[in-house]
Amino acid sequence: MSESSLITTPFHSESTASDVVAGINLAGRRAVVTGATSGIGLETARALAEAGAEVTLAVRNLNAGKLAAEDIAVTTGNPLVKVMPLNLTDRSSIASFVASWRGPLHILINNAGIMATPETRTPEGWELQFATNHLGHFALATGLHDALAAADGARVVSVSSAGHLRSPVVFDDIHFLRRPYDPFLAYGQSKTANILFAVEASKRWINEGITANALMPGGVRTPGVDRIQITPEQIEKLNETRTGYPEIIWKTPQQGAATSALLATSPLLNGIGGRYFENCNEVGPRVGETQSGLASYAMDPDAADELWNVSMEWINS
Repeated sequence: MSESSLITTPFHSESTASDVVAGINLAGRRAVVTGATSGIGLETARALAEAGAEVTLAVRNLNAGKLAAEDIAVTTGNPLVKVMPLNLTDRSSIASFVASWRGPLHILINNAGIMATPETRTPEGWELQFATNHLGHFALATGLHDALAAADGARVVSVSSAGHLRSPVVFDDIHFLRRPYDPFLAYGQSKTANILFAVEASKRWINEGITANALMPGGVRTPGVDRIQITPEQIEKLNETRTGYPEIIWKTPQQGAATSALLATSPLLNGIGGRYFENCNEVGPRVGETQSGLASYAMDPDAADELWNVSMEWINS
């Protein structure tokens, strides 16, 4: 992809989600945001409600979800904020969410995620980060396909990370059954999967008016980041691989939510999918060893197709 074809916007790393939705009217539109009780998800949901959308917070903790919904309604003046239970590692929970949804869905924000967790497996034997960050959202999005198709121009937003630069999807051993478990490689391949999903969803669903794009929100000290359990050996390994990288510039949650809000609402993205954004602008391939840009394997159409087929097989097994 040439630099001249990249989508640019007036927004930047310090823009907030409120900045991005200013002047945008989402009245009559319906949105779902996963992981919306705190951090980036909460502020993404707030921005969509601020623009007039009916927003459903899809959350594991209903009490936290209700508090978040009340906060959003009060701060935006929009009472159309709902809460529904969703556990992305429980296929029955996802199925219940999908079965209870009625009518069109205009915006789906696949925001929830976990990072660098100790080696843990779901009852199916799936590695927890891949199961949560990719497979759960894949099951949700494909389950809601008909609702998205009914919206006439639906958008799916896939929250990835610069962490995807650490690893492609290792199809020979996705769940670390034969190789030593590394929490950051596991996280990296799950974030690559988020991008590959956007590539393939856009390819398969574009004729139904559904587009999907992926993004890097930036460094935000969310509760999930603060809970990372990391050993001294892993810190040393991270420092080695970060040689030459700039120090992380931490964003506020409102700034971290800006790119998600942009992909969900901007007229510049009408009919455009399968792309990757940072700081509210599309980025091209990674250059050198920078901590920015897109790994070529994250846009590989063959890998995107294979991931889709493998994921569909697993969630229906």
